[in-house]
Amino acid sequence: MIYSMTGYGKSVLQLPTKKITIELKSLNSKNLDLNARMPSIYREKELSIRKLLAAKLVRGKVDFSIYVEATAEDTSTQINTPVVKQYIEQLKNVVDGDAIELLKMAVRFPDALNTVREEIDEDEWNTIEAQINTAVSDLIEHRLDEGKVLEQDFNKRVATIDNILEQVIAIDPERIEAVRERLLKGVEELKEKYDENRFEQELVYYIEKFDITEEKVRLKNHLDYFIESINSKDSNGKKLGFISQEMGREINTIGSKSNYAPMQQLVVQMKDELEKIKEQLLNVL
Repeated sequence: MIYSMTGYGKSVLQLPTKKITIELKSLNSKNLDLNARMPSIYREKELSIRKLLAAKLVRGKVDFSIYVEATAEDTSTQINTPVVKQYIEQLKNVVDGDAIELLKMAVRFPDALNTVREEIDEDEWNTIEAQINTAVSDLIEHRLDEGKVLEQDFNKRVATIDNILEQVIAIDPERIEAVRERLLKGVEELKEKYDENRFEQELVYYIEKFDITEEKVRLKNHLDYFIESINSKDSNGKKLGFISQEMGREINTIGSKSNYAPMQQLVVQMKDELEKIKEQLLNVL
């Protein structure tokens, strides 16, 4: 079971005087990169929100937002009545005007309005925090769905590499024979006498340098381990990345040792599939 780092979660909370929307977006990243946006009244809770998200989301570029929309009469701004009256009295000494016009001018002056600092209602915050958990769960579910798509792709591509490896194993005997014949033909073209026994010894030594038995076995083991890791309980993209690097190392060694065009073509196909796996692994949690 694997999780993608791509996901989206949303939760909407309707309170008596306001509507609160909590939104989470996640993309791939090597570590947790969290950006939080929220009204100033909730800023004191930012640290606890970050801890919650870090514990549940682990990795990814995460955008967290709280949007507040007033749905009823609820204001923290009040008219500073004594100051406004004082401004009006002073204006009467400067200009002639009716009371409405003087009031319009007075409320524009400094300190005409008082903004009362809002305090968080803990009961309200507990309700909001529950909705944050709901949005996180929504995002994790989305990540799991995306992970299932990735898992299908990985299984398909690993199976393709495994199939190509079987073709490599099948043509390996003819590759060795082709290398032998090529070397023998090269020596014969020299038209020089040579010790056949010594030549055969040197030939065996030379061909042993091109033996890919160990690489074939290790690559097969890495392919099996990759599938085993996908099916484990934990989603570990970094671990799968390490395994893919080992797969690449064995494939490259087979290619450098092959010295045989048909096998090198198969190696190119395996490399192509592995590169696609590595690209997708960047999205795995």
